[in-house]
Amino acid sequence: MWRLLFTISIIAVCAWSAIPLGEKLNLGLDLQGGMHLVYEVDADEAVLSSLDNSSGDLAKYLKSKEITLSYSKRVEETIVFQVTPVSDAPKALSLIEDEYTILTTVSSDEGAGVYTFRYTDDQRALVFENAIDQALETLRNRIDQFGVSEPVIQREGENRILIQLPGIEDRERAINLIGKTARLEFRMLNDKVTVSEAQQNGVPPGSQILYQKEFDPVTRKVVGRTPYLVKKKVEVSGEMVSNAQVSVSQTNLPYVSIDFNKEGSKIFARVTGENVQKRMAIVLDSSVYSAPVIRERIGGGSAMIDGSFTYEEARDLALVLRAGSLPAPLIKLEERTVGPSLGHDSIEKGVRSIIVGGVIVLIFMLIYYRFGGVIADLALAFNIIILVGALAYFGATLTLPGIAGIILTIGMAVDANVLVFERIREEIRIGKTVRAAVESGFQKAFLTIVDANITTLIAAVVLFQFGTGPVKGFAVTLSIGILASMFTALFVSRTFFNWYLGGRRVTELSI
Repeated sequence: MWRLLFTISIIAVCAWSAIPLGEKLNLGLDLQGGMHLVYEVDADEAVLSSLDNSSGDLAKYLKSKEITLSYSKRVEETIVFQVTPVSDAPKALSLIEDEYTILTTVSSDEGAGVYTFRYTDDQRALVFENAIDQALETLRNRIDQFGVSEPVIQREGENRILIQLPGIEDRERAINLIGKTARLEFRMLNDKVTVSEAQQNGVPPGSQILYQKEFDPVTRKVVGRTPYLVKKKVEVSGEMVSNAQVSVSQTNLPYVSIDFNKEGSKIFARVTGENVQKRMAIVLDSSVYSAPVIRERIGGGSAMIDGSFTYEEARDLALVLRAGSLPAPLIKLEERTVGPSLGHDSIEKGVRSIIVGGVIVLIFMLIYYRFGGVIADLALAFNIIILVGALAYFGATLTLPGIAGIILTIGMAVDANVLVFERIREEIRIGKTVRAAVESGFQKAFLTIVDANITTLIAAVVLFQFGTGPVKGFAVTLSIGILASMFTALFVSRTFFNWYLGGRRVTELSI
């Protein structure tokens, strides 16, 4: 009796977890529609950015050792600097070789005190790999905050990232969120030279001209650009931002309020204190969002970005700032959109194939095994309920290959019952009683069923581990289906036989 109660309990729990099915089961990109994107991470750009940082760090380190540099700059993938006076050059070279093991010498001119370094091969490969890993993590954070259910974000090849967004509707917004580098920088304006003078006579060293875009308030199209002469030195960067959120001003206009971490708060307070009545540019992805005048020292570790946003633009900017900036630009290589009508058609055909295949199997089992077929059909129905319930409970994503896995599971579940029934037939032919034949049939078929299913389960686990996208969906449904079919064939079917044979004298079995 306990076996029967346990079986009913399992079926009831699985049925409860799957209802309502449309709300409990996540559908993949091929079933509910959405976007399929492939991006390439420009990791070479990340290497250049890292070299810029290393160049600045190198200059600070040598300065702390009382060594003066005429200049320190990045030239393509190398760092070039000159030591003055030249007599300090050997000391500088020795310090770098001891402390900066990530650099290797390209060339040296000791007479002029000029040295050229580049990253070692190992360091360059490390920066490259870190850029890919950081891009993956940043994209996961952004898409998680965007609210997409069961997205696929994974690396492909050396420097490509596959993104699948099931059920996404706002294509433009999704692409803008994913592709925005979101490199936030606070820089001082160069107030010694006007923009017009820089445009006519050339930009002074250590500065550059950046533009602030002006948008039409209705169409949001760019209608003009305002130039600013901005210093290249970054005073505070987006890496120091701990939080960002949308706020509304007294004039009912949205802006982005940001909070710095402990280090950023100290630097921001120092910089604003040293530059009162000067203008600071807030730069995002090489575009100036605003350039306010610093009225007083700003403590407390907070700042605001006001760029004449709509509320949605401010919300998206806050989102990408919270998620972090990308270490390198993304290059879109492929974009495919699956419409919901195509996904709906796939669902209909998939469900139809399950019903048709299942009905054919049910009829065959009833005709060929008669009473045994009834038990096999009940076990098969329970197998499907357990499979769907488990998928819903664990929040698995059902894809078109996953539906194929369900159909394959139906065949394997019946196959296990066929092995048991054939063993029971053999035992009845040699003269055993019905009860003894059933007992012996299950015992003899047990190892064969377990062996066949375990080998298939191993293959499914390998597919899940090394497969991508739809292949993983197939592996998930196949794995759960195998475990469910073993349970129904060896436990549920035997429970029904025991219930039928218990308490009554049975001399013949229709099987």
